[in-house]
Amino acid sequence: MAIDRLIAGGEVPVLATERTITVLPAQNYWGARALSFAVPLGLGLLLGLTGPAVELWGGRPGVAVGAVFTGGWSWACYAFLVGYFRRSKIESVVLAPLGLAIGVVTYYLTKASLASLGGLDSSGFGSSGIALWGVLAFFFGAPLGLLGNLAQVPGVGGLFFRLLIPLVAFYETSMRLETESRGPSQVVLGTWTTVRFTAVAVAVALVGHTLRGWWRSRRIRSAGVGVG
Repeated sequence: MAIDRLIAGGEVPVLATERTITVLPAQNYWGARALSFAVPLGLGLLLGLTGPAVELWGGRPGVAVGAVFTGGWSWACYAFLVGYFRRSKIESVVLAPLGLAIGVVTYYLTKASLASLGGLDSSGFGSSGIALWGVLAFFFGAPLGLLGNLAQVPGVGGLFFRLLIPLVAFYETSMRLETESRGPSQVVLGTWTTVRFTAVAVAVALVGHTLRGWWRSRRIRSAGVGVG
């Protein structure tokens, strides 16, 4: 099994494996590293922009998209996926809450700007909201990033972590449908219902995929024992 190691030798890093040694230009390496940090933070910025921006669309599509991106589960999903796509647990714990905090600040500043442009009172989107949700972003973002990183564990060992976001989405939308069914429009209610059924479908698919892989590996091990 090849083991990748990064060796800082001179001015360029060297990527070494059991079979090959590849010299990477230092500029390309550090550029790629910087991009790997910028992408999740940029997505956090986009997450904060999307909710307020879709209000300008109007109509059913804007309402439906807004119902998705203003839900807590979608923000939790973002933090989880940041951790899932990082190899380092430390980077997962740092980048997930940082991206959430960027999203929170962007969300409230965008809401305030849109309210001011529309001649509305923007005092409700001030520093108090940013402070409260910014603290919550760091409080929940770090563990969500870590759980996302742990979801990389293959097989049954990581199944519980991979089921976390579908369970959160199902629970939140179920609670909203139960407690807020009279307030929102039919478009919002339909969006919540769609998200709930989608969460169930994703959870079933994840369980089925994991059990299929477990059964296949079990058969392979059994066949190997039989041959031996």
